[in-house]
Amino acid sequence: MSSNYESTFSNWLQEEKYAVSLLNSVGELMYDKGIELVFFRNHIVDVNIPSLMSYFNYAKDVIGEKVSVKDVNNMAMAISEIDFAPAKLDVGLLTSEFNSSNETDMNTFLSNKLSDFIGQEKHTFKPKDVILYGFGRIGRLAARELVKQAGKGQQLRLKAIVTRNPSDDQIIKRAALLRNDSVHGAFNGIVDVDLENKAIVINGQSVKMIAGSNPEDIDYTKYGINDALLIDNTGAFTDKESLSLHMQSKGVSKVLLTAPGKEIPNIVYGINNHDLDIDGLDIFSAASCTTNAISPILKIVEDNYGVEKGHIETIHAYTNDQNLLDNMHKKPRRGRSAAINMVITSTGAGKAVTKVIPSLLDKLTANAVRVPTPNGSLAIIKLSLNKSTSVEDINSFIRNAALSGKLVNQINYQIDPELVSNDIIGNTCCSVFDSSATIVSKTGEDVVLYTWYDNEFGYTKQVIRLAKQIAKVRRLTYY
Repeated sequence: MSSNYESTFSNWLQEEKYAVSLLNSVGELMYDKGIELVFFRNHIVDVNIPSLMSYFNYAKDVIGEKVSVKDVNNMAMAISEIDFAPAKLDVGLLTSEFNSSNETDMNTFLSNKLSDFIGQEKHTFKPKDVILYGFGRIGRLAARELVKQAGKGQQLRLKAIVTRNPSDDQIIKRAALLRNDSVHGAFNGIVDVDLENKAIVINGQSVKMIAGSNPEDIDYTKYGINDALLIDNTGAFTDKESLSLHMQSKGVSKVLLTAPGKEIPNIVYGINNHDLDIDGLDIFSAASCTTNAISPILKIVEDNYGVEKGHIETIHAYTNDQNLLDNMHKKPRRGRSAAINMVITSTGAGKAVTKVIPSLLDKLTANAVRVPTPNGSLAIIKLSLNKSTSVEDINSFIRNAALSGKLVNQINYQIDPELVSNDIIGNTCCSVFDSSATIVSKTGEDVVLYTWYDNEFGYTKQVIRLAKQIAKVRRLTYY
């Protein structure tokens, strides 16, 4: 028994050593060359060693790919030896493909496989200035993510945050809210205040705090901000006319709304962003967190089976729109205490999804129940199909879509039968599919699918993905 313990532990320590080397390569590639490595679509920038090791188990159990930490580390070092343009590369997938090939040299394999990626001149772009208009739940998470992604290959540069009253006291308090978060934990970095220059300094990046009661009157060029993408996360402006006020200010060239929008394109990245007219349009919507969660699953089912009709019930975390204690509210039931009640409320997700997947028009109903959790939501999707299926078949379609194709960043396929809402907080995918919960009727024509979503961070990741497309700063990708 003791011999087995020593052997197992010794093997683990050796794997950890390779993991340390791999993470060193990840950091050097990110900051020296603008190359971000992912491992079977899992982000490995700023992860710790145990988290990295858990991804290897995920690859073995879910993807069916057993690759060693040593081999992946060698692949990362080989990538660093080649003059690749800024890119996002799946080092796990590349290692698996190399192991399955007849190649014996990783550098030769990479040069052939990624020949279009070689040469800095092949893919260059100018970083885009970003303004966050509003600094609530989504605004602060967007700020964290924008700063985290900064490096030599920087795509989006956070230059300003607009709030109603950026007094010294307000700047200090907003910096504190950015620094510490009750749901997502402490910010992994340094947040300072520069009151003399009315700025918050986040990991060395000075971000101006600007007053913005009248969006059309702000001159951003005074702060050295030009041709910027403005991300409106206030919820105050949701139609084309009101959002157009931002376009009247100096220094703004594009606007992205983090809510469902009226008279503007509602985009779920991965679904209906591929033919987006970036040059012809100035104002865009990233739809809602729920629409982003259900659209990938509905898209797969509609494409492979056809949906006759369905109902979506959202079990949604409470939000700032609700009251902490019973008080007046303009909407029914939402005035009751969010912390101690389940609250039935309406949702526009069933209708909104038809803007993203038009073939579902008039086929879906939807409702929501707000529950006493601060973050982490669940969509229960009940559908009647045009073709029969089984649990294995429909799960297989969703699994394949999560591993290859256009939805790999949107769907996280889970097999854990013990999954609960807290487990998905911080997940980078907007839809975390719970394969263990799938139900199919005896006839095979009625299904119930369960997909979780971090209604804050998972949605924010979708906003950032869309922002990069609008700003034309997306890197080359291989995964």
